[in-house]
Amino acid sequence: MTARTASTRRAPGVLGAAALAADVVDELVVGTVRDVHGAVARRVRRLAGRPAPHDRPGRVAAGVYTGVGAGLDGTSRLLRAADRRGLGARLESGPRGRFLRAAANGLLGDRLAERHPDLAIDMSVRRDGRDVRCNARDLAAAYPDATGEIVVFLHGLAESDDAWRHRAVETGGTYPDRLEAEGRWTPVLLRANTGLPIADNGIALAGLLDDLVEHWPVPVRRIALVGHSLGGLVMRAACAVVTDAPTQWNLLVTDVVTLGTPHLGAPLERTVHAGARVLGLLPESAPFGRILEYRSVGILDLRGGLAPDVQHLPHARYRLVAATLASSYRHPVSELLGDLLVRYPSAVGRPRRGRALFPDADVLHVRGGHFDLLNHPEVDAALRDWLS
Repeated sequence: MTARTASTRRAPGVLGAAALAADVVDELVVGTVRDVHGAVARRVRRLAGRPAPHDRPGRVAAGVYTGVGAGLDGTSRLLRAADRRGLGARLESGPRGRFLRAAANGLLGDRLAERHPDLAIDMSVRRDGRDVRCNARDLAAAYPDATGEIVVFLHGLAESDDAWRHRAVETGGTYPDRLEAEGRWTPVLLRANTGLPIADNGIALAGLLDDLVEHWPVPVRRIALVGHSLGGLVMRAACAVVTDAPTQWNLLVTDVVTLGTPHLGAPLERTVHAGARVLGLLPESAPFGRILEYRSVGILDLRGGLAPDVQHLPHARYRLVAATLASSYRHPVSELLGDLLVRYPSAVGRPRRGRALFPDADVLHVRGGHFDLLNHPEVDAALRDWLS
């Protein structure tokens, strides 16, 4: 199955998600407890001068772990079989289920694509919480008032297209809502499996945009890209992909807007990586380190951002938005924590040493947290100004 079209798999259900949870508990929780128990027992035996492991308590413990694992495996199989029969609610039927699926894809998306493809998300266009196939008929039905100027929105790690509705009631709408109301731009929201490698998502996005431009109801004159957090990295990766489509979509891109995107990497991922290495130094703590290492490739890719040689679009204008918890990005709290997930230098691509990644970019700094950037009045005003 390609990432260019909306998924044709059966809709995943809550029971399937519960089966996945049972698998994770078996692999991580039970496996960690078993391995820690074994490592501690071996350490005690060595200290006591009793290297022989064939004691009755050890056999009993092994039996218990085997029994618990078998129980979880059986539960998982039963839940998955019930889900295949259509029992239980579908995850896509409401925002909570869609959030749960998006979170699972962010944390385990690469594993889901291999082991549980029914739960894995395909890169797709979204309209009113549903996939839209990139063919002429479905796009015309989904966008009856389509214009020749498209603004594409891509969410961040473990999010979905619903993320753009953050605080929509309080603010009276969303970025896509307000741009669509003005009548010039047609917003197109995407959803992706953010646990996959950023490069893979970039290729999938490039292919999807090829199809979107080819089958759009009216000729496309201009494209703007708006990405939150990891979504901004995926969009930059897509811009560097060369395709053989009749119309090169990236030649139509005039604006690339990134909101809290870790262009230089995210410190939280580097901290988790360092913690996993430290825990791996001792046999007794190594199983806990494996829990940290269980995160998806998409998360691992946030350690350093994109490779320095990823090319920008020379004809596009780059707009970089960064948030910090204090009003000044030079405040000690801002310098230490940034927006809680991404620090200011990373969001604007300015390393302490070396060249800035975007020397000619427009930069907007706002006060707030990482997820405030999904619907912020100052960012909204800037977007409408940039896309005027």
